[in-house]
Amino acid sequence: MNVKSSLLARRWVRRLPVAAAALGVLGLAVSAGAAVRGHEEIRNDMSKCRAGAGPAMLVTVDGIKASQGTVRVQSYRATSAEWLQSGKWISRIEVPARAGTMTFCLPLPSGGTYGVAVRHDVNGNGKTDISTDGGAMSNNPSISIFNLGKPSYTKVGVAVGDEVKSIRVQMRYM
Repeated sequence: MNVKSSLLARRWVRRLPVAAAALGVLGLAVSAGAAVRGHEEIRNDMSKCRAGAGPAMLVTVDGIKASQGTVRVQSYRATSAEWLQSGKWISRIEVPARAGTMTFCLPLPSGGTYGVAVRHDVNGNGKTDISTDGGAMSNNPSISIFNLGKPSYTKVGVAVGDEVKSIRVQMRYM
């Protein structure tokens, strides 16, 4: 080893503890983030809604008009800071649509008050097409031009304890 490469090697070895510490902090941040529940795209695992498996919401969606496109079901905390706010959903299930009635299991992080939003993207383009797509929300609130499809969290909130709470929602299309 020549003198120049020996000096470079010693500098690198001196910096190794600093780099290792930085990687350790990064690893802690990543592992802590992995433990946080939220923003999870999950499978529709009905076993998570069996008796004693809560907290969870068993959501039955009635009135799906066509077996085309996708149905997306998302859970939110029913608070003014989180209900229907971009990026604030807790979990999401997205599956191919089946006309009629579909049932979904949404596990929840703890007891509390939650809202559920359902969207049927009929043509599967990932965009909301007012003239064809449908929607539903927990407690089936009325939707009008005045609230632009975003009723208050107080109208959609469903109290959930440690149990599996069953709800039914009705799809609405224009």
